[in-house]
Amino acid sequence: METIISAPLSSALHDSTMAAHEQAENASFITRLMNGEGTPEGLVALLRQSLPVYEALEDACRRAGTDPRLSAILDPRLDRADALRADLESHRAQGRTYDLLVPATEAYVAELHACATDPAALIGHHYVRYLGDLSGGQIIRTTVRRHYGIETGLSFYDFDIAKPKVYKDDYRAALDALPLSEADRGAALAAATRAFELNHRIFLDLEAQGVR
Repeated sequence: METIISAPLSSALHDSTMAAHEQAENASFITRLMNGEGTPEGLVALLRQSLPVYEALEDACRRAGTDPRLSAILDPRLDRADALRADLESHRAQGRTYDLLVPATEAYVAELHACATDPAALIGHHYVRYLGDLSGGQIIRTTVRRHYGIETGLSFYDFDIAKPKVYKDDYRAALDALPLSEADRGAALAAATRAFELNHRIFLDLEAQGVR
């Protein structure tokens, strides 16, 4: 039986993060939001946590982007920071604001800054964030529109990508072709799990702040 470490990287990333992914998506904050039991302000709080995370991720990618272990999966069409800034301004104009950064967000940002010198770890964070946005993120957009009547301030979930399914398949193929050592692969897998754990901690921190 093929082990995770010897499997194609895209498969190994999926399999090794399964438990952490499930834990994050079942956090009370996000399940409440997705079930229509939250509020539009809860979405804004989540977008506010996301902005510094994507700023840090995209800065790290720019600084490490010439490394051949990483460069093949980088694509400016994936960048989300500008869209998040626009969304937050849109919500602010409608009277919905949230300015607090919870401790888990600050920890996530610090970790991503450190990844600028560790491109192998950055692979794991890149995979979790952007493949998630192209998959589950689309479900979140549809759900919040239906439950909360939000039509603007959702450009974070819009990509200039005509065929997301084809794009995701190509992304996974690019992951599998990256020139990585076994140590690099291990670093990528560990970072991907860590990304889901940090996401989970953000949800827990928002819950602790009473955000709904």
